[in-house]
Amino acid sequence: MCQVTEFTSIDCGGTSNYTDPNTRLAWISDNGVIRHGNPVEVENPDENLPQYQRRRDFPIDNKKYCYTLSTDERRRYLVRATFLYGSSVEQDTYPKFQLYLDATKWSTVTVLDASRVYIKEMIIRAPSQSIDVCLCCATTGSPFISTLELRPLNLSMYATDFEDEFYLEVAARVNFGALTKEAIRYPDDPYDRIWDSDLDKRQNYLVGEAPGTERINTMKNIDTNTREYPPIKVMQTAVEGTKGTISYRLNLEDFPANARAYAYFAEIEDLGVNETRKFRMEQPYIPDYSNAVVNIAENANGSYTLYEPSYMNVTLNFVLSFAFVKTRDSTRGPLLNAIEISKYVEIGPKTEGQDVNILNALRSMSAGSDWTAEEGDPCIPAQWEWVSCDNTIPPRITKIALSGKNVKGEIPSELNNMEALTELWLDGNSLSGRIPDMSSLVNLKIVHLENNRLSGPLPSYLGSLPSLTELYVQNNSLSGKIPPALLTGKVVFNYEHNPGLSRGGKHKTNYKLILGTSVGVLAILLVLFVGSLLRLRYNRKKTYYQKNDGKGDSLRTSTKPSTAYSYARGGHLMDEGVAYYIPLSELEAATRNFAKKIGKGSFGPVYYGQMEDGREIAVKIMADSSSHGTQQFVTEVALLSRIHHRNLVPLIGYCEEEYQRMLVYEYMHNGTLRDHIHDPVKQKHLDWLARLCIAADAAKG
Repeated sequence: MCQVTEFTSIDCGGTSNYTDPNTRLAWISDNGVIRHGNPVEVENPDENLPQYQRRRDFPIDNKKYCYTLSTDERRRYLVRATFLYGSSVEQDTYPKFQLYLDATKWSTVTVLDASRVYIKEMIIRAPSQSIDVCLCCATTGSPFISTLELRPLNLSMYATDFEDEFYLEVAARVNFGALTKEAIRYPDDPYDRIWDSDLDKRQNYLVGEAPGTERINTMKNIDTNTREYPPIKVMQTAVEGTKGTISYRLNLEDFPANARAYAYFAEIEDLGVNETRKFRMEQPYIPDYSNAVVNIAENANGSYTLYEPSYMNVTLNFVLSFAFVKTRDSTRGPLLNAIEISKYVEIGPKTEGQDVNILNALRSMSAGSDWTAEEGDPCIPAQWEWVSCDNTIPPRITKIALSGKNVKGEIPSELNNMEALTELWLDGNSLSGRIPDMSSLVNLKIVHLENNRLSGPLPSYLGSLPSLTELYVQNNSLSGKIPPALLTGKVVFNYEHNPGLSRGGKHKTNYKLILGTSVGVLAILLVLFVGSLLRLRYNRKKTYYQKNDGKGDSLRTSTKPSTAYSYARGGHLMDEGVAYYIPLSELEAATRNFAKKIGKGSFGPVYYGQMEDGREIAVKIMADSSSHGTQQFVTEVALLSRIHHRNLVPLIGYCEEEYQRMLVYEYMHNGTLRDHIHDPVKQKHLDWLARLCIAADAAKG
């Protein structure tokens, strides 16, 4: 038998601890159990029921308010919450709200009668060392509660094949043949179950008694030592169908549903030698059970002994009509002592345990703060204010928002287990130590750690988090080099006011870039000067080119470092022309490392290529590396950048790199002027007059 000392009895809204004069059970006030809500006095209370003098009301908001009860893991318990509103209100304004056990929806509490005590009971096998009973989600009025009770059960009681997936919500527990309207509970029931009297004919409950139903009772002891241990006092009374039938109509709240039903029988009359009592369950018709004949004394191996058939998994409607009918060979009508019906309630998945552990660790780092007082599961039925959750099974935490919440200490290293986390807001606190490993958080998008006391290096993994878009670490004491990947512009990154944190080699690169650019500018000026002299020497149309010099059409300054052989350098497009500087790497890619040679001239060999944009090119490589060849290269670039004619192949660009000089022309599929003049096949179609015309047109350009 269970020990009364293990009972938990909480008077919600009560002002002190006391002993109930009726049951002799100890009750405690919930003042030290919950931090939210307000005690409210009940109007016209029953002085004989001290636990119903007050109730606790909770705010009307989107939060949940929970009581935490200690349990022994995997032990079965009866959990009971009761609700007596007591106050008079206008029609249709009574409270209606949700009741949860952990993440499992237990019931909808709907008050229709202010003077009625609404009782909600759940039979569970404890999933852990504590459970949370939560109220939330009011649609009218405010959530409230009168009492909360926890009763441990015997190991054999209420065992099912489904208790890992389902709880049992008690829908009805009725004592038939009761002597009074008073319910039977502790001490008559050592487990403090509440057995309603069948004389309590309240509206929409137990109605429809069959004609010929008589009430019988006995003072003899009843042997009830079987699985469910119903109270002897309950089994000493019964109803008998003297006209061959026992039938009732019972309304079951929150049905239709799958249920487990218990029928409790004990033969409490002394039958004659030739008397028999045999009957079947006629309604509801369930083939596996309805065809079985009940002979109480025979099934129980004697009179005054309990026989308790159970109906393990049956579907019952909201209005349950049940009937027991005697068999043709029975001399006595059916008999019924009690029934108990429970609904299977699927256990809701709680938030992933490793996520909850991290949240609890963070709460412990700001002890005493109001935000740490939120109870129950972080996600269900309502999310804590400072977290966001996804809809997976089980739910995972996707956001932690603790900006400026007085969090002190080191960031828990277990944070790396929160794989679903997308946002982490821990800025404006007193966090110290190093930034922990969070490399497993592949969904992490936003990280705010600014305005703390963090120290140590900025971890390199931050640059490789695939989803990261924002990282704020300013105003800390971080040191070392910034991971280069954070400086690419992919991530919005703020690291100001970390005196020991630097961009590493990036600064040196910037100085080199500035120095190289300065030197390059001077070199280009020199090249432009030399180029001008060369143009004066080699250009027959001196006046024409001097005019163009006035237009400022000179090669742009290169940002690339000059070689000792450089006279001109182009970093980008010409001001007005087409020619522009093409890096050697691009030409190698376009020509496939100069694989296809298509000709050779006085300048040098010519190779075929194709640029990334699809343009076909001819690349002339300068064979003469002497100063004369260099002058020729510069002159040709300068001239061809300005001369445009339909009969001249346009210069696209040039390259001077690694002691190589190249000119890049548009590739002509029909060949050059030289091809047309000197090709033996085409020569016969082109007389000298035509050749001179072509040459003249070219010279006019």
